[in-house]
Order: sequence, then C-alpha cells, then structure tokens
Amino acid sequence: MNAQIKVQRHHLERGAYLYIRQSSMRQVVENAESAKRQYALRGRAVALGWRDEQIIVIDNDQGESGASAAWREGFQRLVSDVGLGRAGIVMGLEVSRLARNNADWQRLLEICALADTLILDEDGVYDPASFNDRLLLGLKGTMSEAELHVIKARLRGGILNKAKRGEFRCPLPTGLVYDLSGNVALDPDLQVRETIAHFFETFSRVGSASQTVKTFRKEGLLFPSRLHNSETVFRPLTASTAMRVLTNPRYAGAYTYGRRQFRRTIEGKKTVRARDDDDWLARIPGAHPGYISWERHQENLKVLKANGHGYDAARTSIPREGPALLQGRAICGRCGGHFRVRYAARRGRQEAWYVCDRPHNYRGEPSCQSIAGPPVDQAVGMLIADEMTPLAVELALEVRREIQARHEEADRLRCRAIERAQTEADLAQRRFMLVDPNNRLVADTLEGEWNDKLRILANAREERQRAHEHDQFVLDDAIRKRLIAMTVDFKKLWADPDTPNRERKRLLAHVIEDVTLVKLQAEGTTKVHVRFKGGKIQTLTTSSPKSSAQQIKTQPGIVELVDKLLDDHVYSEIAELLNQQGYRPGEAARRGRHDARFTPKRVAYLVHEYKLRPRYDRLRERGMLTKKEAAARLNIHETTLTSWVKHGLVTGHSYNGHFCLYEIPDKDVPQKQCSRWNRLVDRAAARAQNTSAA
Repeated sequence: MNAQIKVQRHHLERGAYLYIRQSSMRQVVENAESAKRQYALRGRAVALGWRDEQIIVIDNDQGESGASAAWREGFQRLVSDVGLGRAGIVMGLEVSRLARNNADWQRLLEICALADTLILDEDGVYDPASFNDRLLLGLKGTMSEAELHVIKARLRGGILNKAKRGEFRCPLPTGLVYDLSGNVALDPDLQVRETIAHFFETFSRVGSASQTVKTFRKEGLLFPSRLHNSETVFRPLTASTAMRVLTNPRYAGAYTYGRRQFRRTIEGKKTVRARDDDDWLARIPGAHPGYISWERHQENLKVLKANGHGYDAARTSIPREGPALLQGRAICGRCGGHFRVRYAARRGRQEAWYVCDRPHNYRGEPSCQSIAGPPVDQAVGMLIADEMTPLAVELALEVRREIQARHEEADRLRCRAIERAQTEADLAQRRFMLVDPNNRLVADTLEGEWNDKLRILANAREERQRAHEHDQFVLDDAIRKRLIAMTVDFKKLWADPDTPNRERKRLLAHVIEDVTLVKLQAEGTTKVHVRFKGGKIQTLTTSSPKSSAQQIKTQPGIVELVDKLLDDHVYSEIAELLNQQGYRPGEAARRGRHDARFTPKRVAYLVHEYKLRPRYDRLRERGMLTKKEAAARLNIHETTLTSWVKHGLVTGHSYNGHFCLYEIPDKDVPQKQCSRWNRLVDRAAARAQNTSAA
C-alpha cells in the first residue's frame, strides 16, 4: 500500500531504470541465480504501473567492483539520467549493487531527492525526499560499505598471516619456479640458471646496470624472460630488466611481501609507491634457494644507490670509459666534495676537467675549482706505476685469468643456446615425421616450423663460432706473450695505448683510496694529495696548463731583446734580426701557424703592448734634432740638409722607416758654401779624408 502511495503519476511518466551488477566475472559466470533475481525486478516495476517499454536495463558494469564509481560507466550514466529528470524510479536488488562507497551512495540519494526519483530494492520502495526513507537508505549504504570492509579485512588478514609465515604463493621472477611440493626452487632449465648467474657475476665485476647491459650486448648473450603463459623466451637484456633483477630480493633467496603500496586516485587510476625496507609486510631471508646471498644483494643495492647520486659526499663511482683517471676519486680540497668530470674536445683530442660547481648550482656562488685533468692524471699515473712495479707480475696474470674466465663463461652460455635450439629443431622434426603425408596443409606448416628451427640453430652456431674466433684473437699467443712481457715493467702496461681507460681505473681502485686536489692560482700549480689504501699519504705538485692567451704570449726574453734593439734599429730591422736569430712570435703556438715570423707590425705591437720607450724618444734624449730644428741650427734650407745627409756631412737616424732625426757634429760643423766653386761631392770627400787621417 505504501509503495502504491509513493508512486505518483509524474513518476510513471518517466522511465524505470534497472541497474544490474556483480563484482567479478567469476560471479557473473557462476552465480546465475543472482542475475535472475536482479532481472526479475522488471516484474516489480510493471506491477507498480510502468509499461514494459519504459523499463531501461543498465547491465554494462558486470564484473566491476562497486568500491568506486570512477570506472563504472553504467553507474555514471544512471546518475546523469537521474539528474536530467529522465528517471522516475531507480531499481536495484540491494544497496550494494548500486554502490559500496558511501560517498557515491549519498551523492545518488541527493540527486534523486532533487529530481523526485524513487528508489526500489528487494525490501520496498523509498522516497529520498522523505526524512525517514532517507535515514533508512543512508543506514543501508553505511552497512553495505562496512560489509565490504569486513570482507576485505578477512581476506587481507588471511593473506598477511600466510605471508608472514612465507606460505603465500606470489608470482615468481624468471629463474625461480614452484616444484611439485609447492616449494620455491631454481629453474630446472640449465641455460636460464647459468645466464642469471652470469648476470650477477658481470654486475659484480663492472659495478653498473647499464654496463652490464652493454657487456651482454657485446658478448651477444640473451636474457631469459617469462611470458604470461609461463613460457620462457630469450631476449636482449634491457636496462629496466637489469634493474628489476638487481632490486628483487627473491634472487637472494628472501621471501618478501608488501614491497609496494597500491592506491587509487580520484580518477580511479591505480598508483604504485615503493615502501621502505622497514615497512615491508613480510621479509624472510634464506626462505628458499637463490642465485646470490643476502649480503651480496645488499651490496648491489648500495652500488646502485651510489651510482644514482652524483653529488653525495662519500661517492666513489664505478670506472667508466672516459680518459679521466681520477673519476669518482678526486676530492675538492676546499669544500670536501667529490669533483664532477667534464669532457671537452680540443685540438682533435678529448680532454678531461675536474670541476666542483656545487656552490654555483646550489647557492649561486662562484665555483670552487676547475682543474685540468691531463697533468694531474699523468702525475698520479707515474706514481702508481712506480708503486705497482713489484706487484706487476701477479696483477697481470690475474687480469689474464679473469679475461679467460669471462670468455669461457660466455662460450658456455652460447653452447646452452645451441643445445636449446637443437632440442627445438629435433622436436619440430619428430612432429613433421609423425604427420600424415596426405595431409599437405598440416605437413607444409610443420615443415615450415622445422625449417625455422633449423635456421635458428644455424644462426646460434654461427654466432658461437664468430664469438669464439673473436675471443681467440683477443687472447692469441702474441697477446699472451706481450702481456707476460709487460709484467716485467708495470710502466709499459700502464702506458700501453691498448689498455682501456676502464681497466686503468680498476687498477687504480686497488691502490688509491682518494686524491685531494688544491689549485694554487697565483703560482700556476696544483697540489695533489694522494691517499693510499693503507693510509699512506703522498703529495705531488703539478703545473697547471696555460690558457690560450698565455700559450700565445710572447716570451719575456724576446721583449727584453726588442727593448735593447730599439736603441739602434727600426721595426723592420728588429724583425729581420729576430727572425735570423730563430725567434718566433707567440702566434706560432697556434695550430697550423708554426711558420709565423716577426714583421714590423708585430714589433710595433710589442712596443705598444709592453709600453716600451719608442725609438723617437730615445733619439731625442740623445740630442737628435728634427729636420726643421737642424736646418735652423745650420742656417740652411731643409732641402740642403737632405743633400748634406746624403753625402755624409750630417748624420740622419731613422726612427720609423720614413722619417729621421739628425745629429749635428760637435766639431768641424759644416758651413754653408757656394756649390759652384766648392762642390758638395768634393767637400764630402775631403771631410772623409780628414777624418781617416785623424
């Protein structure tokens, strides 16, 4: 009776919305009776007065959880139609079908109350605009949300209880499997096990995930990967795969659970956040066999953390390919932080610089130091060569043994790949042989698969042969003899251009703890404080390389020589004398300008740049007169003075190649005479004769 009273004519004029949902696809398939009960609500709507064509069924949220409305398109459509006033009644078998989230449920009630829409469940019809009905519906929504929480808490509690005992079965990474008794064991595939073991051994040797990937690519090795159907395939190793393997504690034989925390955003997307080690829900070291020990796993994590923080105070990065010998071991003598290595291509070669720019990057202050690498590296290299000579034999033999072991391990893995390809080819052959020859469609397909397997087998054999030849070339007899010969003198091994920079840094790491650098700008030197592994400290002093301006700067001795030559010579004469004596200008230090010579302009530039006294001032200081002054002193015309200088009666001293200053003799000053009776040539000859007689 109450239902008939609540249903009014304006409700019947609008549609009746039937919302159907089950939480999982398993329930949709197996709980068919629940679906029948939900679809049977159509009869309730018809009994209340709605026509069959007015009933709208929304069932596209099947298999979706009611914990949120963010990912339920059907529920969003229902709320939208109710808000637009298209729904006279909303039907659901129970409140939990519509929403398990109290916020979504209250929002639906509020919209239904504003749109004057009724709600029907298995117990009756409710009017959200009525206080009593609204109170009852709110209580049902709260109980539905609490029911979901209780169900999750029970399931979660059982899972956590099993996880703390290490009995909860989780998906295992590649290389680990569950045996018949349910215990975790190493993969029975020998190729998978040896490849993963070789991976961890390579990382321990090179100390970097990216370098491990490069080593696998260089050796032509593939890494196993498990597909969703539990099939194992071999693919090229990637950096992301390497990081997952290195950070997964299951490879260290530890059972873990709850390493990540999953949350949902407002949009319904799932977010993942890694928990700290102490916040893991379960961690049981030594729970099952592993490829490495738990201690080795912790060391790997420390190495990865150090590689990812370039400015940590205690960072000593792994050896890399660059020519900077002290990469990761050079410490700033002013702030105490590690230097950052910067490379620059200059004069056709790569040069390294040790730069400490934390103050500039963090606080906008001037950088601490910037030190050229080659002089420091050369000094430290010579020191290491002197210190390591007594141990050279043992070290060189150890290097050779390590190279041989690496090549043998890589060859063994290639053999495993050949064995796998041979097994698959044999299996394809047996399948082809067992097929009915008359069934050509199946026979052709199996024959094609057999040919593909044979092709893969041939490629694997060729790859092994090629790699084997390359390894033999690396370790042939000539190289063995050269390596043994180098053991006599470690300096040859250190200076050998065929020795990779990475290997030099690895050798350095066995001897030196760190190197502190202090640049003395005023003195043009760098103090190098070397701290050895045993605690011994040795200090070296290196000369800082000159800048480009300093390299082309004229030598002080040449400037002094030019200053002396200015007393008696002009610029062109000075340039000629310098070139004859083998002196070269600073420009000759530039690349491609080694044939540069002194010119009058270059000499004039030196006089101007170093503020040398010009030749004009020097001659004036010695009492030389200008042309006008000398002509006035002798009471002759300037043209006559020019003739007297030409015939030697007056001495002229050039000061710039074009103009002269004149020296008037103190004794026997020439007098003006008539050239008709006493020619200038005769006077000059008589004067010269008198001078020679005196």
